[in-house]
This record gives sequence, C-alpha cells and structure tokens, in this order.
Amino acid sequence: MRKLIAAVGIGVGLTYFLDRDSGARRRAEARDRVLAFFRRRGSHVGGVAGTVRANASGLVQKAKHRREQPKGELDDATLTQKVESEIFRDAEVPKGQINVNAEDGVVLLRGEVERPELIEALEEKTRSVQGVKGVENLLHVTGTEAPMHQAH
Repeated sequence: MRKLIAAVGIGVGLTYFLDRDSGARRRAEARDRVLAFFRRRGSHVGGVAGTVRANASGLVQKAKHRREQPKGELDDATLTQKVESEIFRDAEVPKGQINVNAEDGVVLLRGEVERPELIEALEEKTRSVQGVKGVENLLHVTGTEAPMHQAH
C-alpha cells in the first residue's frame, strides 16, 4: 500500500513539473524557492556564528581585565567621574538627587534616596572603585534629616 501511495505521489509530482504548458515556470519557481531557503538559512547561521564569536571575545576580554591595573593616583575630577559611572549604572539610582565629590581620594556622597538599603549599596559600590581611599556618606532617605559633614 505504501509503495502504491509513493508511486502515485511521484506520478503527480512529475506531471506537475513536466506539464507542457506550465512545467517550466513551476520548475523555475521551485528552484528559486529552494535556493532562497538555503540563502536565508546561511545568513541566519552566519549571524548566529557572529554573535557567538562576539560573546566569546567579550568573555575573553573580561577574563583578561578582571581587575583593573593600578594607574597611579587619580586626580579628584577623574575619581569623581569613575565613581559616578559606577553608581549611576543602575537605573534605580536617582542621578539628579545624588551629588558626588572627591577630595584627596576621599569621596563624598550627598543627597536623597527613596530606600534606606540604597544608601549602603551606593557606599559599597563607591568603596569598590579603584583609587577611592575613603567614603563619607551623607546620603539620607527622603523625608529624614541629612547627616552632618564631618571634617577630616
């Protein structure tokens, strides 16, 4: 029974593609569709391969530069910029409500935040920046009194 169904299918396919009036057009359409399918698959595979290659390269670079090499002492303006770029990466940190200054390697954080746990997290991130010698944290929760500046 399977052989009969296969033979009928082959016969119908041959009749479809070898038809005197429309066979040439049908064969050309079929050829074009098959070639287009493989072109699309090829570019998709190439795109995936490029993504994998880029991700692997990024991981290699991260491993090579896991810890930043010491560059000597940074000036206060550069240190301020490094701290700002680290702490303002997180979209939850209210950039316009926090002021960052550096004086002789000691970073001063001032401003208001919505949640008390954010105060500690920002101080910890600031301490992790290379070149920071100390942190004076004057951040406070909105609605509470600001801590007083300690002279050092």
